[in-house]
Amino acid sequence: MSSGLADNVRKYRRAAGLSQEGLAHESGLSIGVVRKVEQGGDARVETLHALARGLGVTTSALFATEAANPVVGDEANRRYLLELRKALMPPIGLGASPMTEPGEAGELSVLRREIADTHALYHADRYGSVARRLPGLLRSTEATVSVLEGEERRQAETVRAHALLMAGKYLTQVRQYDMAYYALAEGIRLACENGERGMAATGVVGMCWLLLRQDRFDECEQLAAATAVEMEPRMSDASSGHLSAWGELWLRVASASVRNNRPDVAHEARRLAGTAAIALDKEYMAFGENWGQFGPVTAELKVVEDLSLMGDAQAVLRHSDDGLLSQKAVNHYGKPSPPNWGRHRLDVAKAHVALGSHQDAMSELKQLRHSSGTWMKHQPMARYVMSDLLATRKRTLTADMREMANHLGVS
Repeated sequence: MSSGLADNVRKYRRAAGLSQEGLAHESGLSIGVVRKVEQGGDARVETLHALARGLGVTTSALFATEAANPVVGDEANRRYLLELRKALMPPIGLGASPMTEPGEAGELSVLRREIADTHALYHADRYGSVARRLPGLLRSTEATVSVLEGEERRQAETVRAHALLMAGKYLTQVRQYDMAYYALAEGIRLACENGERGMAATGVVGMCWLLLRQDRFDECEQLAAATAVEMEPRMSDASSGHLSAWGELWLRVASASVRNNRPDVAHEARRLAGTAAIALDKEYMAFGENWGQFGPVTAELKVVEDLSLMGDAQAVLRHSDDGLLSQKAVNHYGKPSPPNWGRHRLDVAKAHVALGSHQDAMSELKQLRHSSGTWMKHQPMARYVMSDLLATRKRTLTADMREMANHLGVS
């Protein structure tokens, strides 16, 4: 059965004067993959990137509106996150006010500390603790705003914006995108209304991450670029937080454009991110001033990520522990955030699988499970790497491979 995606690939292939075999050659894919897509089969986004490169079009040009497939397997998450959903998105009836459960107002200093503690738990891979803390934190910040006036109310609204961004960060990570969008949009709005442009820009970085995860490449690139231009720093006196947020915005531009087969835009965005990283000279993380962590090492990780997206496995391995990613450089500039480092090591594992080095790939996956096992289970890329390993493995699976497949839910 044909589909909009299949029709688009076939249309652009014929316009380019390519046979299916020619498109497979230009894209670096097998003829079987091209035939499967043109026959209406599903494909990973990375496969669509490759097809777009072969066709000389943007990846977004291949997308088509279709009837959604049934959502299977999300029933447990709806139950697990019920309290967070109630705190974040209460029902609204004919009255002007949402039907919220009352929270207890708190001291601003205490609320700030609770947000910082929650962010530390997030980076420690303790997602269950984060999910349990967020409902009370959101209700408490809302109650605090309602009982204060004047300057204290403005400060409370800034704290609430911070809490909303924390919720958006967690919810994007666990792929609960409807709630994540609401939290981020509200956080950005509150920060803007209170003149907290740096915090608002941090929220935009998070919004762009959400758009990127939804394959909304055009919108991600446009939003990140427009925000970066609006808040371009003066390098001589810009704060670390300003430089970091600006650099992160250019990382989002680059990530979106390279996935959308716009390499020239990606190259320039990486250059600008590198300018911010050089100006910082160290890895910097202060949630509220920047989204995750930014600096020379993080910027270089994303360069290697581009190589992975382009399918250059050998280049990924050449650069994975060299230059700014060498142990000496990491010791000097500082370690990247656990999620960024984890994504990088998944790129390395993917490269090992592509080159047939299954044991090396397993070594990377085992180290990630040891350091970030919960984070890893939320990464589709980890499942893709394991699925590809299983598909290309010709010998009997080892006990480690079977255990890893079970951990990631790969059959």
